[in-house]
Amino acid sequence: MKVKAFLPAIVVAAVVIVLLVIFVPKIQFGSREGEALISQAALYEKENKLPEARDAYKNAYETYPDAAIVKVAKPKAEELSMKILFSPIVDSNSKEYTVQAGDTLAKISKVFGTTVELIKKSNNLAGDNIRLGQKLKVVTAKFSVVVDKSQNLLLLKQNDDVIKTYKVATGLNNCTPVGTFKITTKLVNPVWYKTGAAVPPGSPENILGTRWMGLSKEGYGIHGTTDPSSLGKQATAGCVRMLNSEVEELYGILPEGTEVTIVD
Repeated sequence: MKVKAFLPAIVVAAVVIVLLVIFVPKIQFGSREGEALISQAALYEKENKLPEARDAYKNAYETYPDAAIVKVAKPKAEELSMKILFSPIVDSNSKEYTVQAGDTLAKISKVFGTTVELIKKSNNLAGDNIRLGQKLKVVTAKFSVVVDKSQNLLLLKQNDDVIKTYKVATGLNNCTPVGTFKITTKLVNPVWYKTGAAVPPGSPENILGTRWMGLSKEGYGIHGTTDPSSLGKQATAGCVRMLNSEVEELYGILPEGTEVTIVD
């Protein structure tokens, strides 16, 4: 009887061994392939082929999504996406535009749904003057934002790709509203209107920091802060709070009308 009872265990063990033999080499092979893509991406980056490097990193973590590959490849893909965004490099998310008679940066940005600030930064323009026939890189990709309240993170998306992750503060006791909204107003150095007083820009009591992007949910927005230690926490009256330097960067990228989705 003991021998008979022992036989099923032997069969189960044999099946497990066979499965391991079949599947484990494939997992290891996938990791090796992912590492090869990362090596190729690093070579592209060294040769200053930034779009190719970004795409290889992205291919690595999307095709071989084990933790070690994702940990290396995803941050590099996002870093290079931002570097390309702020450079004159024309890629699949942008186009070269030739300045026409009567053009201004404001007119061009409106036509392409981008911002004057982004055109200037990506073309290394010191001022607003442009000349007839001048070649400009113009970003044509659609930007959107996702705010994850559970992690106090803001994700900047270019089309369907996350290109940067920012640490933010959200509403105390989970009071930041959930839903999909749009950026309806943008203000540089906003005045903070609190009960009975207007707090001017630059005041240590002005909790809005250096930028305000108001949402279609009245009274709520994305803004800077005078209290960087609050970032990563639920600490606001409901708005999304960012480091001043980071909200300034985001402000320059996002045009009015940008979709902002807030999730629990």
